[in-house]
Amino acid sequence: MSDAVGAVRALVDSCFRVPVVVGIAGGVAAGKTTLALALCDALGDQRVDVVGTDGFLRSNAELGARGLIARKGFPESYDVDALRAFLAGARGGSLPLRVPCYSHVTYDVDGAREVPTVDVLIVEGVNVLSAAADLLDVGVYVDADEADLETWFRRRFLELTAAAAHDSTSFYRMFQGLDDAGVAAVADDVWRTVNLPNLRDHVAPSAAGARLVIHKGADHAVRAVDVRDDGPAARPEGR
Repeated sequence: MSDAVGAVRALVDSCFRVPVVVGIAGGVAAGKTTLALALCDALGDQRVDVVGTDGFLRSNAELGARGLIARKGFPESYDVDALRAFLAGARGGSLPLRVPCYSHVTYDVDGAREVPTVDVLIVEGVNVLSAAADLLDVGVYVDADEADLETWFRRRFLELTAAAAHDSTSFYRMFQGLDDAGVAAVADDVWRTVNLPNLRDHVAPSAAGARLVIHKGADHAVRAVDVRDDGPAARPEGR
């Protein structure tokens, strides 16, 4: 991971504007949040904040009203206009700004918070490159084999379901009556019907808009880091 973080840090350092907006995309469970937090640590000498695009998902109530619950995670389930407005405002010097928050425990939008004035703004999520590559200074894509992504997603689903035994507010509480095989079967169905089609049709193609692609192996270790000459990169604007 250190090589990947170092490569992203080098691109951030080459940008001549404030804030530098970094976008990290990739499939579900690819490790986008882990990379974002590691980058935060590496940029400890600067003011940094991380925003997840999941906060810009439409609420479950709105998705239900629109008939989109089964399409959660697909492009149409996000308020892309709000995401782009936030990024444009941040790039235009309007920070601090409020953003919606998302809870993976309740599986829904949950409140809002203020993003302060920062030197580096990291925005991570499956759709950040497809929805807003033109508003990023550094575009990053975390790549992994489909089979590995499925394994990581299933593991996370099982962990969230196990944790729900002690949290009555958890969305995953509904699966408590199932054994591990039953929970894994639910996770596999979600992967097959939602995450995999979204990955193939929308998420993976967005890698074309990345300046840096990080390739991960089955153990989550970084196997290669490719820096491209094209894609979102430094924009020579004044600090």
